[in-house]
Formats: sequence, C-alpha cells, structure tokens
Amino acid sequence: MNKNRLYKDLAWTWPIISPPEDYVKEAADHKQLICKHSKIEVKTLLNLGCGGGHDDFGLKRYFNITGVDLSPEMLSLARKLNPENHYIQGDMRTVRLGQTFDAVCILDAVNYMLSEKDLSAAFETALTHLKPGGVFLTIVERTPKTFQQNRTKTSTHTKGDVEIVFVENIYDPDTQDTTYEDTFVYLIRKNGKLKVEFDRHVSGIFPLETWVSLLKKAGFSSVVQKVETEYPDYPGLTMLIGFKSV
Repeated sequence: MNKNRLYKDLAWTWPIISPPEDYVKEAADHKQLICKHSKIEVKTLLNLGCGGGHDDFGLKRYFNITGVDLSPEMLSLARKLNPENHYIQGDMRTVRLGQTFDAVCILDAVNYMLSEKDLSAAFETALTHLKPGGVFLTIVERTPKTFQQNRTKTSTHTKGDVEIVFVENIYDPDTQDTTYEDTFVYLIRKNGKLKVEFDRHVSGIFPLETWVSLLKKAGFSSVVQKVETEYPDYPGLTMLIGFKSV
C-alpha cells in the first residue's frame, strides 16, 4: 500500500486540514446504520485502517473502539486524540487479533486496496473479527461510473501561526486498471513564510458490482447498499453493510 509522506513528514498537517470535530456528524450517521442493521447489541467496534483516529473521535461516543492501522505515525496521532481507545499496528489484509467484535468497519482507508485480491483479503479480515449477527460497514467513495477525471478541490485552513492551502487532484492515467492517482499539494505558511510540499497516493477503484461480489465471496450472507447524497465531495458515494449469519 502506498501511503507515502502523509504518514511521515506531513502527518502533523492532517489535524489542521481535517479537524476531528468535522467527523462527528459522519460518525453519528455510521452509528445509525450499524445499529439499525445489526441483529445484536453493538458495544464494541473494530475500525480497520483507523488512520489518525478522526473517525474514532466521533465513534467513541457510541462504542468501545479498537483501531488497527499500518502506520506508526498515524497510530501515534490516534492514541493522542483518543487515549481511551485501543490501537494496534497491523495490515487490514492480514491482521488477526484473536477476538471478535459486535461491528467492524473500514472507512476511507479501504481506498488503499489496489486489487481485487487486496479488497477480498480486507473483507475476509473483517468477517473473521465479526461476531455472528453483527454487521460490517464500508464505504465506496468512487467507482468507474462516478469517477470525475481531473477533479480538483482547494481549501484553506488556519491554526495559530500556521496557514495551509490544501489542493487535491484525482486523475486516472489508465482507465482499464483498478487504480487511480490522488495528488496532494500543500502551501504551508508559518508566520507568512511559504513552504510547498506534495504527496502522491495510489488508490483502488472498482465497479460497485465487484464490491458486492467480493463481500459475498468473503462469506457475508447478504449485503445492503445505501447511496449517500449528503457528501458533495463524493457524488454517488455508497455505504455497504455486510451481514454475518447468526
């Protein structure tokens, strides 16, 4: 998985660019979906690919959270933000914790699954750690049908004496494969002095039908699709809820 410099030199910028408070409403939406569809009471949640813990900042209001991420830098941020949660370093494709949870989720980190093999492995990990009757929630941000070539977003963020202009561009150089490029440009000014940084990510992209098929192949008994229209940055975003049979 190619997470590049965001998880190293630029990790400190992420709480400024994407404050954890911005995730509270999303967390409430996720909680509602999880509890609505689960056949068991949901008290424990495993977040695979938890990153810096921003989603967990909202989710911990409802669940006891265990987070897994590959990056030590991001786990350090997550522990600082959510000291009451339990965080473990591991790869969502292969990690095995030896315990099960009432619910499991993989949110935007699922984008780093670059092949059907990767995606299947992540789904198998989710199922392995899910209690019977529980649900798995994941998010399909983009598919070949909804992808907008060269879509570019710009935003400005300030904290103390630091101002960051953040530019994100998505581009698919080969529409026949299962990946696309996500390029970030940071215009960082501290006390007015400019520093320019950039970061390039490779993300996976698959037809929605592939997601559903791989979930069922991994062993989920059924899958519910919920199309979200509230997030203008991700037109056609779809929530998928997979069920583990009782």
